[in-house]
Amino acid sequence: MDNETPQQSEMIAISRRRAFALATKLGLGSAALSSGLNTAFGADTSSSSGLPKKSYKFFFVCHVTLDQFFTPTIYGIQDACAMLGCQYQWTGSQKNVVSEMVNAVQTAAAEKADGIAVCLVDPKAFDAAVDAASDAGIPVIAFNADVPAGSPNKRLAYVGQPLFQSGYNAAMKWLPLVQKANGKHVMLEIGVPGSLNTQPRLDGYIQAIKDHGNGITYDVVNAGPDPATEISRIESYYLSHKDVAGLFATGGSDTYACGFVANKYGLAKSGVVVAGFDLFPQTLGFIKTGDVAFTVDQQAYLQGFLPLLQMYLYKVSNGLVGPTDCDTSHAYVTKDNIEHYLGKSRFEGSTNAEPT
Repeated sequence: MDNETPQQSEMIAISRRRAFALATKLGLGSAALSSGLNTAFGADTSSSSGLPKKSYKFFFVCHVTLDQFFTPTIYGIQDACAMLGCQYQWTGSQKNVVSEMVNAVQTAAAEKADGIAVCLVDPKAFDAAVDAASDAGIPVIAFNADVPAGSPNKRLAYVGQPLFQSGYNAAMKWLPLVQKANGKHVMLEIGVPGSLNTQPRLDGYIQAIKDHGNGITYDVVNAGPDPATEISRIESYYLSHKDVAGLFATGGSDTYACGFVANKYGLAKSGVVVAGFDLFPQTLGFIKTGDVAFTVDQQAYLQGFLPLLQMYLYKVSNGLVGPTDCDTSHAYVTKDNIEHYLGKSRFEGSTNAEPT
């Protein structure tokens, strides 16, 4: 990879280190993973990984199939497929319609999928479909969103952030900023109340305020599932609550919407703190300009790469290597490290070009 920039080299190294750390949990030897990653990322390797290429077909069932958050997730799936000789199908719902996702799981099982990865955004709706797939011998892994602890759902593992904890930790990062500015009241935003990819984060926010808020109060705004609606509702809230000290989102598009409103009205200059989740390009731009204090990087690339790798290992080992829960990151993107994220990278979805 002689032509890569220092920034590309650093980003590849970081993603490789995270993959190696998580691979330890999978029972996959570092030598094998190293050879596979080198192959997937274009580096020369003179030794075989020892992992046979298989034409397994894995289905990924997502709640928002066209959302730009999942662009690097798809690249992670593609890179794992290239490494292992597998195939994939990206399916589900465009607008978080749970019944469409359940149908997609059932279709995958009917087509005798070799494995199914699914965003379990509802605590109960997927149980029967996942049980049926599991009973048919198909491994099912949750990614990006998971059912609550103690659920009877038969999914084998979860790959993604522990979402309640990620919300709690993020609030513990923005609460001191609000308190430093003598703020008394904040807005907490959620796009789809109850959806398990964002509701646990909101619950984490609220618990942190209760534990450490020192009298800070909050409103919860249901801003809707699309950026245009989110911008409109967040802007309306701000215009009727100009004393608000913080705007805190729980997902990618609503974090962008909060940044948009902050930029439009110059809220950072008046001490309003804005923070949220995910790496929408617009959000990264607002961090650079200072309109957003920080966003949380949950490593979307790994949420595709690791489920496929786990399903492959389950199949090729006849179940001896079982899927395991993987926390994909609590990294924070701030003005201090924003330049690192603004470069073009397949690992963050800003380019489809493989490293050369």
